Amino acid sequence: MSQQARSSRVHERWAHLRFSVIGQLLAAPPGKGELKAAIAALAARAWQHPTTGDPVRFGFSTIERWYYRALKERIDPVGVLRRKLRTDAGQQIAISDAVRQTVLLQYAAHKSWSVRLHHNNLVALAETTPELRPAPSYATLRRFMSANGLAKRRRVILRRTEGAERAEARIADREVRRYEAEYVNGLWHWDCHHGSRKVLTQRGEWVTPSRLRTCPRRLSSSSNRWTWSAMRSSRRTGAPNCPYGSERQALPARYANVRPNV
Repeated sequence: MSQQARSSRVHERWAHLRFSVIGQLLAAPPGKGELKAAIAALAARAWQHPTTGDPVRFGFSTIERWYYRALKERIDPVGVLRRKLRTDAGQQIAISDAVRQTVLLQYAAHKSWSVRLHHNNLVALAETTPELRPAPSYATLRRFMSANGLAKRRRVILRRTEGAERAEARIADREVRRYEAEYVNGLWHWDCHHGSRKVLTQRGEWVTPSRLRTCPRRLSSSSNRWTWSAMRSSRRTGAPNCPYGSERQALPARYANVRPNV
């Protein structure tokens, strides 16, 4: 059950409890001059807490407020006893529109910055920009960035190339998940990419072969320890395939005597 649904059910329980407390005053209104005594009798009783089940008591003024609020409501006397949401719920008064726009622009330009670095730059800008004063505290800025999904992102590459920008945009737009396997050799990874070195063919031509890489994942996506690769050139060039090979990467101590069947 979501947090919002659970909170809604709790508010409904409280509304029904409040209505059950003052319900008899609405169903059988006391006579003239007897209302004060009836409310005092209700305040002296113990009621069951709607969530914990423990006995709880309510003050005279609290029951009186519930009574007059339900008495004025003709359509939904139970709904009017629900907890009212604040008018500024979900808003941060300390974050003005100018500060909000500045933080969003600053994050768009520097997604790899930490919240502390964003706050330091915001404080520095507030010293020269009156619209940003007073600058929010670090805790307020951290809550604002967390609520709006402005999390620190890892910089893909230092060189700002076109491919690096596409990769960074893809990571920003899509969710990146890891995967795990319960047993060793239960998960394998395969990819293919162009090699970093050119190969001289029998025709005397230099070609860039493609590399086929296959490696087993030990238990998760970050634990590949064995690589089996094959280099082959394009079929259009007619160049012969390069020999197959395998390479062993460094293993942790607990995997020192474990070898996959390759």
